[in-house]
Amino acid sequence: MTIQILDEAKGDLVDGFRFYEGQSPGLGDYFLNSLFSDIDSLQIYAGIHPLQWGYHRLLAKRFPFAVYYGVEDDVIRVHAVLDCRRNPAWIHDRLT
Repeated sequence: MTIQILDEAKGDLVDGFRFYEGQSPGLGDYFLNSLFSDIDSLQIYAGIHPLQWGYHRLLAKRFPFAVYYGVEDDVIRVHAVLDCRRNPAWIHDRLT
């Protein structure tokens, strides 16, 4: 399976990087490394995560973020990487 990170999800990752890097230098890099590790795990575990608003939702291990993805044929498409502390209505609007 191949993993495709859509532009919207790339923007989410950049936003998360900027936030955490602003908190402490180097933390943004740790954030990206952690999230990419979680995304890479989809090569093995894609499709087992619960569905929410039409997407599978993988909860990140080290940060309060969720990876929303879909599986079509042999392609895993990451649609969003969102902060779970956001208002659920905002997350729903972002995904639909």
